[in-house]
Parts: sequence; C-alpha cells; structure tokens
Amino acid sequence: MKLAVTVLSALLFTLAIPLFAADKPVIRFGVIPRYNPVVMYKRYQPIMDYLTQNTPYRFELKISRDYPEAVRFLKDGITQISSLGDVTFTEASTLYGAIPILKPLNHDGIPFYRSAIIVSKNSPLKSLHEIKGKNMVFGSPHSTSGNLIPRYMLWNNGIRLQELASITNLKHHDAVAKAILKGQYDAGAVKDVIANKYMSHGLRVLAYSDFLPSVPFVVRKEAPPEFIKAVKQALLKLDRNNSEHKKIMANWDDEFKFGFAEANSDDYRMIFSMMRDIPSGCGYKCHR
Repeated sequence: MKLAVTVLSALLFTLAIPLFAADKPVIRFGVIPRYNPVVMYKRYQPIMDYLTQNTPYRFELKISRDYPEAVRFLKDGITQISSLGDVTFTEASTLYGAIPILKPLNHDGIPFYRSAIIVSKNSPLKSLHEIKGKNMVFGSPHSTSGNLIPRYMLWNNGIRLQELASITNLKHHDAVAKAILKGQYDAGAVKDVIANKYMSHGLRVLAYSDFLPSVPFVVRKEAPPEFIKAVKQALLKLDRNNSEHKKIMANWDDEFKFGFAEANSDDYRMIFSMMRDIPSGCGYKCHR
C-alpha cells in the first residue's frame, strides 16, 4: 500500500509539471508529516505549483516520514526549504543553523495559532483539572501544538504527566482527533485548525493555549539570498482580502490560505525557552 501511494503521488506530480517549468532549477520543499501522504500532496502541491509559476525555480514536494527526518533532510541539503513546526524549527536552528523566512497568517490576518486540548462533545470533562487520572493522547513528541504546549497547559493546571492514567503519542494531528472521536482516549492535543475541522464531527475544545507564533518556512543557512528573495516576493504579495488572491489560495492547506508575513528567529524565542525548561518542558531530551 505504501509503495502504491508513493508511485501514485509521484505520477500525479510528474503529470502536473508545467512544460514551461521543465528547465528551471529544482527546489525540494520539505514538509513534516501533518497528515497522511495522500492528503499532504492534495494540500501542499498547489503551493508548489504557485511557487513554480511565480519564481525562477521548479518546486518539488518532499514529505518526510517523521519530524526528525524533515530536519535531517534540511541539514543534508536534500531539501532547501521546509515547512516545519515551531519545535522542529528550534531543533533545526539549534543544531544546524536553519533560518525562518516566512510565517503564515491565520483567518484574522495575524501570524499566530493555538494548541487545543480536545474531548468528545459528550465527554463529562469540563476543565483541564479533571484530566488527572485520565487517558490522554498527544501528537508527535516533536510537535509544538500536539506535545510541547499541552505539557505546559497541564503543568500550569497542576497536573503532572505521571498523574495521567496513560500517555500515547500518535504521528498525525488528524489521527489524534479521530482517536478521540472513536472514544479510544479521554482527551487529546491538536493544533487549533484541526480542532476546528473536527468540531462538526463531534469534538469539543476543553481548553486553548495562549497564542503561539505560526509555523515557519525555514531555509538552510547557506540558502542564496536571491532564492530567499524570490520566495518572499511570491508569497508576501498575496493578500487574503484580494478576491483573485483568495482564489489562488482557496485549495491550499488551511494553515496557508490567508497569506504570509516575514519571520525571524526572535519570533520563536518563547519556544526556545519552553524547550529548555524543565520540568514543564523537556530540556530537549525529546528531540535528540
């Protein structure tokens, strides 16, 4: 099945390459596995097509099997630019000097998002304090909104992880939401856009985190200035209030369909601090 998906995805991508882009230098765009591969191609390939049409480069999507692989791809030059989470960016920055260049805007036009702790709409749980002694599912250990921030939320509400009945980590945010809907766990942690997506299916948000800096587009420290400039120009010119631009972004991933703002490392200082912090953080031990 995995081979079939890979072959199908590669074939679809090959057929989608415009003839005018055939001679452009290839840029491989890395993405952490936020969804399953078929969904990832559906949501991210339109952005690759747009960048190919609006820069001197041909962009190819490179989906990693897990979060650490996305960081390694960037380190080893397999990818030249990546959409990383806040935690995976801080890993890449700390270990390999990666640089953030852009961050997506949310539906309110600001570059922030929140983590959400979710339960079934029929759950008896009414507050975070009631999670003590329950079964909780998190996202990847390398996920900001699915793991790091929920740890903080529980800690700030007087709950230590060892006071939970069980802790499980799943690969995708979608998988966490679906596991809650199936009644496999009492509570889970996902990004707000995923919580919003599944509310109509029977999820309820028990608590939101404070606002967090939106996930960055990151480049290698050796990235040519002309490449960075081309990507920034292509994406920063998009305006969510412009009807033509809204059409362009309509079938992009929900995280990217409202435009972009410039990013720099200082935007993520809070995440660096959280990762170093013990006991509410993990002192980087989750990320080696």
